[in-house]
Amino acid sequence: MLRPSRLTPAGYTIASLAVSLGGILNGYDTGSVGAVVTMPQFTETMGAISPSLLGFTVSVIMFAGAIPSFLSGPPADRYGRLAVVATGAVSFVVGAVLQASAFSLAQFIVGRVFAGAGEGLFLGVMNVYICEISPSARRGTLASLPQLFSVLAMCAGYFTAYGSVKIQSSIAWRLPFVIMAVIAVAMAITCFLLPPSPRWLVLRGRREEAVAVVHRLGIQHAEAEKDILRVREEDVSKQHTSFYHSLRLIWARQYRGRTILALFILGMVQLSGIDGVMYYAPTLFAQAGLPENTAGFLASGLSGILIVIISIPAAILADKWGRRTSVIVGGVLLSSLMFLMGIMYAAGAVHHTGAGRWVVIVSIFAFALSYAATWAFVGKIYASEIQPGCTRAASNAVATGLSFFTNGIVALITPILLAKSAYGAYFLFGGLSFGTLVVLGLYMPETRGEPLESIQEVFSKPLQLHGFGKLLRRGLGSSSSTFGRLSGRTSVESSTAELDELSRAHAASVRVLA
Repeated sequence: MLRPSRLTPAGYTIASLAVSLGGILNGYDTGSVGAVVTMPQFTETMGAISPSLLGFTVSVIMFAGAIPSFLSGPPADRYGRLAVVATGAVSFVVGAVLQASAFSLAQFIVGRVFAGAGEGLFLGVMNVYICEISPSARRGTLASLPQLFSVLAMCAGYFTAYGSVKIQSSIAWRLPFVIMAVIAVAMAITCFLLPPSPRWLVLRGRREEAVAVVHRLGIQHAEAEKDILRVREEDVSKQHTSFYHSLRLIWARQYRGRTILALFILGMVQLSGIDGVMYYAPTLFAQAGLPENTAGFLASGLSGILIVIISIPAAILADKWGRRTSVIVGGVLLSSLMFLMGIMYAAGAVHHTGAGRWVVIVSIFAFALSYAATWAFVGKIYASEIQPGCTRAASNAVATGLSFFTNGIVALITPILLAKSAYGAYFLFGGLSFGTLVVLGLYMPETRGEPLESIQEVFSKPLQLHGFGKLLRRGLGSSSSTFGRLSGRTSVESSTAELDELSRAHAASVRVLA
């Protein structure tokens, strides 16, 4: 029986903060494992490790998370979002304990498999939970918390490893995993104290309980009726489906477009090469001409601090600018920086002395900061909020699974590409980032500040061009006389008015559908 006692203050904020502990686990592992596996104390315990086996040891957590993530949606629909998150936390506890207590590389890798399976279960579902308990005006900021916690923990992981390396025993590399085990235990316990998603309760036909949860979360009743408790009968009727049918449902004609969009955005943001930069930053800096010890400091401490600094305002302001703005600005910056670095290497302008190496070094920092401020947040938020209630968990789970897989691919191929060519990796990731920018710029409708059900109305129509896609279609479809009239305009005021008209039309169409 649910107790109607209200969490204060701002219960939905407290619940979002609590479930975002999963972001800490993800970021802390990312920040510490690269340093851990290169510690002399780790080598003393495990023996010498080849570069290829080292890469597999680091990246196996991502591949291990892909399949559980693919399959986490239907259980989240059947048993609740928090039940799956708690199960993932328990799996992560097992993995962290196995890693912390390992005396062989095989046990260490098995531990990373368990930890990866746990991440696969909770990372996607916790974003669904946050989206479903948040008022529309706060959804972007609150859904950004896991990513914000991830970068904070990544920075903490860097400095934990930097400090623990001075310990002369195996505690030096075991300590980070002990810390992660404690956090995962706290996360698992927290899941049993939080209220279930009110939208999930409505979808299960338990509206009275949902109303009690809304009160406990501190959400105004009028706001809840407009957004959180507003569920279409179609979604309710499709909620009580089997595991197999839940996975089939996301590919039904009326849902296929948004499923593909979620898969595309979560998969392609990883193919921008961000994990290649984060995992192999020391290699990238050394390739640019910095001494190895300087490269290590820049890769760990300074980059972590700067990413934290840029991520905090990005999370706070997530609902102040549009999702499309983040995608377009981020895409332009990321692709441009990758192409710039590729051109510098291809032209032979990067040497151990001279200005060329500093162009590359600054570009690496700028790339990481640009990603942290834009694509790091928008992908996870958008993939969750565009889905209808009956497919949100399943679709987001499959998209997160693809994200795990592409993440692992980047971690594996980056050192291979860097060994083959100094510039090939940069051109590859730059091209993928630019392609992502074009596709999302054409087909991604704006969702900032819109109630979840209003977003579903937008996607219930056939997939349409948006933003500059509309401008392109209008230009291509106009008559020759109109084209002549448009091409004859030379004043800045006329061009600006044309763009303003398109922006107003797009905003008006969303309001009408809402």
